[in-house]
Amino acid sequence: MPPTGTISGTDTQKPADLLHLALPISQKVILVIDLVESVRLMSADEAGTVARWHDFVRHAQTHAIPAHQGRLVKSLGDGLMLEFLQARDAVNAAQALHQALSRSNAGLSAALQMHLRAGINASQIYSDQLDIYGAGVNLAARLATLAGPGETVVSASVRDGLTDGLDASIEDLGECYLKHLEAPVRAYRVGVEGTAPVVAARLDYEVALQPTIAVIPFESRSTAPAFDAVGELIADGVIAQLSRSRDFTVISRLSATAFRGRGASLGDIQRCLGANYVLSGTYWVIGNQGGGKLLVTVELAESKTNQIVWLERFHTEVGDLLQSESECVHRIAQATHISILNRETELVRQQPMATLSAYALKLSGIGLMHRSQVADFETARLVLSELTERHRRVADTHAWLAKWHVLRVIRGISATPADDAHHALDACQRALDVQPEHPLALAVKGYALCQMLGQPEQARDCLDRAIALSPNEVHARLYRSVWSSLYGSTSEGVEEAVMAKQLSPFDPHAYFLETILASAYAFNHEYDNAIHAARRSLKLDKNHAPTLRALLLAQVEGEHLEDAQDTLKRLLATTPGLTIGAYKAMGSDESPGRQRVIAALRTLGVPENS
Repeated sequence: MPPTGTISGTDTQKPADLLHLALPISQKVILVIDLVESVRLMSADEAGTVARWHDFVRHAQTHAIPAHQGRLVKSLGDGLMLEFLQARDAVNAAQALHQALSRSNAGLSAALQMHLRAGINASQIYSDQLDIYGAGVNLAARLATLAGPGETVVSASVRDGLTDGLDASIEDLGECYLKHLEAPVRAYRVGVEGTAPVVAARLDYEVALQPTIAVIPFESRSTAPAFDAVGELIADGVIAQLSRSRDFTVISRLSATAFRGRGASLGDIQRCLGANYVLSGTYWVIGNQGGGKLLVTVELAESKTNQIVWLERFHTEVGDLLQSESECVHRIAQATHISILNRETELVRQQPMATLSAYALKLSGIGLMHRSQVADFETARLVLSELTERHRRVADTHAWLAKWHVLRVIRGISATPADDAHHALDACQRALDVQPEHPLALAVKGYALCQMLGQPEQARDCLDRAIALSPNEVHARLYRSVWSSLYGSTSEGVEEAVMAKQLSPFDPHAYFLETILASAYAFNHEYDNAIHAARRSLKLDKNHAPTLRALLLAQVEGEHLEDAQDTLKRLLATTPGLTIGAYKAMGSDESPGRQRVIAALRTLGVPENS
């Protein structure tokens, strides 16, 4: 009788179903190879790519595959599926195919070079005259997604058929999570012994993960020549503020100024400057020339659709524009940031993800993961997963997906915190494989190690590296504050949280910065400051569980027990079934800080377990 299993990814087949199909079953080693960046290569040189791939497939059929006792099952357009009887033959064939394609790259620019990634799995398969089937076939394809250009990744069933140092050099990649598979899979990178694995230069192709914005100097509607420079002051200030955000690419003022007073269309600005969004405006001078007021009208438009995304009119003092922290500039920059973020987030609801740009996916994923509604939060994972599938060789994409898994645990909505912790570290490692010195990935990894896994020394190393690489990386400062509050100096935790706020004064997710600050104040026994920061955060997101926990800690230790009971009611409404055990499951309870939160929960009568 055929064993219980799956056919072509279907997990509902029963033994009787397989018996009814009457397909032959055999033990085979499946090799799936995939052409890296095939879509980009076709776009760059379609005829050349097709010709070279055709020559490569012909070489594989006539030389590499027969030489290693393999059989070509089918050509996948930009890949091949092969079967072998022995693991050694499959590994040797993969290496031969890597080398054959590598030789054809001689004399070509890096952008036109072709490279393979390969996945190999050994399992029982089902076959007919047309194809082979089974979960083992799917797993070989999934393993290929773990491989970098020129690499081969194999399953444990293949590794068991190899002798390290004799058949191949083998590197254990650990437990890896693969798309559509709930349980992790042990994977190994292999290369032929005696030669370095053929690893292509890991090119980070240009990917626009930030929308580009042009700020056109505002136009005067006044006849007072003394105020002609006001429009330049507004533009300069807004450009300086927006340039501090990692969410945008901001056009230089010197380029944008050329469009002042020209009446150019959005299409012209997009064509000349490549701007996705254009911020412009007008102003009237009201009052005397010595220190009057301004009536400012601001318009943010999307150049592709000619739609106005945000429009506002307000009064401000002329002298305010000369201040280093201008309220007018801050107001415009913050509203611009939030409006673009909301615009890109809403596109996810209106259009299929496949039609969205990379920056739309990134901004919407980030925006959705910071919303209190669980449905929005879960949608963020789909968006970020689409982004990582589309741009596997861009570190930022994996780093943001890693943060999603961390937040899922900290918010108390993860059914399997341990799994999310491993997913987070896996995503961080993928980012660091692409860019080993990536500040955001290091920061998120440190956050995960600190908050969820209770590995303070490793966490501190990651966070310190991130700060050394990018002293102005907001996330590194924030998560270093968390580390200091839980394991180090609580006063330093406050300093680092304050610095993070200063680095991102108009952050669209300001509630999150206030949450970290509230926690830092509470751990440093500054209870009034903690309560004020928590209330600022809850004004922006009233259902954020980590903020409510920080507020509760400050109220209990500050002896505001009645207020703490009210906060607990709000926390239980947000996190039903909260227990001491459930809180412990959100991360390591070994830090003094988390022990204080546990004590506060016990003071209010939260049960140990459900």
